[in-house]
Amino acid sequence: MTILFTNARLIDPESLTESHGDLLVRDGAIVAVGQVEPPSDAEVIDCGGKCLAPGIVDLGVKIGEPGERHKESFRSAGLAAAAGGVTTIIARPDTTPAIDTPETLEFVTRRAAESSPVRIRHMAALTKGREGREMTELGFLIDAGAVAFTDSDRVVTDTKVLSRALTYARAMEALVIGHPQEPGLSRGASATSGKFASLRGLPAVSPMAERIGIDRDLGLVEMTGCRYHFDQITTARALPPLQRAKANGLKVTAGTSIHHLTLNEFDVGDYRTFFKLTPPLRSEDDRQAVVQAVADGLIDVICSMHTPLDEESKRLPFEDALSGAVGLETMLPAAMRLYHSGDLTIPQLFRAMSLNPARILGLPQGRLSQGAPADLVLFDPDQPFVLDRFSLRSKCKNTPFDGHRMEGRVLGTWVGGHRVFTPED
Repeated sequence: MTILFTNARLIDPESLTESHGDLLVRDGAIVAVGQVEPPSDAEVIDCGGKCLAPGIVDLGVKIGEPGERHKESFRSAGLAAAAGGVTTIIARPDTTPAIDTPETLEFVTRRAAESSPVRIRHMAALTKGREGREMTELGFLIDAGAVAFTDSDRVVTDTKVLSRALTYARAMEALVIGHPQEPGLSRGASATSGKFASLRGLPAVSPMAERIGIDRDLGLVEMTGCRYHFDQITTARALPPLQRAKANGLKVTAGTSIHHLTLNEFDVGDYRTFFKLTPPLRSEDDRQAVVQAVADGLIDVICSMHTPLDEESKRLPFEDALSGAVGLETMLPAAMRLYHSGDLTIPQLFRAMSLNPARILGLPQGRLSQGAPADLVLFDPDQPFVLDRFSLRSKCKNTPFDGHRMEGRVLGTWVGGHRVFTPED
């Protein structure tokens, strides 16, 4: 199959540039970029001057299989991803049961390949049952296809267990992903401490809990020399130690969620539980500091932190409601808010949403260069719409952007040169 994309606004996250030109795809890979002579056998797609970018690599997606298929299946997650321009899902292991054995990993890998129109790769649990007591069989899980190891938002409190796991991970050159939080301080918190939380009477956690968590983990990274990624950096206080660690040559990278980049604590308003996240939404000063860190390259990755929750989990008093929001379909239009506000360019956004997560995980995706897989998204960054959560393809509809005016429509998504989404789908 040969496809020629013409008249495209090409978004190149490697060079952080955008240009007007063509892109040629043959047999699922990019073979030419720029001004391309149309081959006689090519299907020609006129992009109409819209943006053509590498498909998003979403690092940290919760899928309900196994155990909670009623919340999200591989099929529904894949359809939502395709509609949102996400061509590779990196799935979390916080399932029921946790993905902590080669057998479970092989099962979900097979189910994903059978059901999803987009690529799905899996992380495995760092400790058995995500209980923080005994590390998993890292070598066997790597052989079964694990791309990284994490206990998700459960922090391993036993420092000896964590240091041993990091030592083994270093020996196998495996990536460990941690959640920077001091669990004692953050236990039961629904908001970030400050005037807003006090006025609302919400149990709160200081931003220092994130700083304490990152300081501890960086000490263990320095001791063991392993590769380590912080899943969500959301406060200004956590940025200086991250900057020092990178300057000192530690093998650390960091991410943040699109919700923490585009929302702040005031969006909770009158206890709207769709805005209850882990960690909780931060102050506007924190949000701006994290946006600047993405622009500077200090924070490497933007992810959706997609967490589907049913209505019964959210239609509760704010303190009792579960934390999390879906984001596979809303990630791109939410990111366009940062473009339209002038905070980030589109190439900067795709550096953090596509190129960097692929690089960190050692995947070939995330590029518009010759030889890269033809995982692509065509979108109009300026097309406005009002989001109706019931139109989302995810089984759960717990988005904080319901009823919001958004900009940025996906016009087409391709995985390996095969079209997996059109607006009519």
